[in-house]
Amino acid sequence: MKRVEKNETTRERFKRLATLRTNEVLKRLKILGNCANRQIYEYTEDDIETIFSAIERKVKEVKTKFYFPKEEKFKL
Repeated sequence: MKRVEKNETTRERFKRLATLRTNEVLKRLKILGNCANRQIYEYTEDDIETIFSAIERKVKEVKTKFYFPKEEKFKL
């Protein structure tokens, strides 16, 4: 793994990590797509719906974190 410069800005760090992590997600989705081969795998419409509902739910959850930061805990 590449050594990170100590003077890396928060923007540079975000871009570096977001790029790596996004590419990993895209790679894994491509690999999931290999399961679509009906000559090798057997699956139902319900299976497909279950898989993509879970993926879409998680994408919405993560996207929300970017728009609505964590709520602060109540303090007196």
